[in-house]
This record gives sequence, structure tokens and C-alpha cells, in this order.
Amino acid sequence: MSTPTLDRLTADLTAAMKARDADRTSVLRQVIGEVRAETRTGSVQRELTEDEVLGVLAREVKKRRESAQIYADANAPERAATETAEADAIETYLPARLSDDELAALVTAVVADLGASTMRDMGAVMKEATSRAGLTADGKKLSTLVRAALA
Repeated sequence: MSTPTLDRLTADLTAAMKARDADRTSVLRQVIGEVRAETRTGSVQRELTEDEVLGVLAREVKKRRESAQIYADANAPERAATETAEADAIETYLPARLSDDELAALVTAVVADLGASTMRDMGAVMKEATSRAGLTADGKKLSTLVRAALA
């Protein structure tokens, strides 16, 4: 199993181990473990595509951001800072996010292309916008913009 992102993660893990960077080593081991676990989901072990590997990374970033928020709400700033730092480290392997203006332009284009006009069309618009944006869009922002465009 080899994708460019997984190869980069593995090379960076080796570099972090040689540099004795315990925090980075830990994060990279966790992420590589999650990617490898994803290959074993289902009844047969399979090779992951680059998009699937990036999807696992995005999921890990989301988990850590949510954990950081929970820790911050529970008045545990050290743990929140650790989770945020881990999320930031993983995020460096993901493609750059679309800006708010780019996201708004994408939503406008999708609504126009599909001829959507009511909230009943939201599912179709979200599906198309998500497929066009891929991992470069935040789902919550995208949903908010679609709702505003269809309201």
C-alpha cells in the first residue's frame, strides 16, 4: 500500500524519530495507524486511494478539533492545546482549504448549474458542491452557504 501522502507520512515519521521529536512521532504513528486500520475495514483488506488517505487525515483533524473544544469547555487548556497542536500537525498533509469567497462562488455556481431554488434542492446542491470541493471545503461552512443561497 503506497500513496504519496502515506509515503510522506512515513518519511516524516522516520525523520521525527531520528530527531527524537516525541510529540511529532506520536502524532504520526497514530495517523499512520488509522490509515492502516482503514485498509482492514470490511471483509477484505484493500488498498486505499490517495483521496481515501486524505479522508482519514481529515477525519483525524476533525476528531482532534472537537476534542480540543471539549477540553477547552471543561477548563483543561493544556489538553486543549495538545489536541490543537496535533490537529495542526496533521492538517499540514491536507490540501489547502478554500477561502470563504471561493466557497461562496462555488455554491453560487452549483446552485445556478442545478437550477436549484428551494430548500428541497439542498441535498442535491450539497452533494454536487461537496464533490466539486472535495476535502478543500469545511462541511459546516458549505452547509451554511447553501442554506443561505436557497433561502
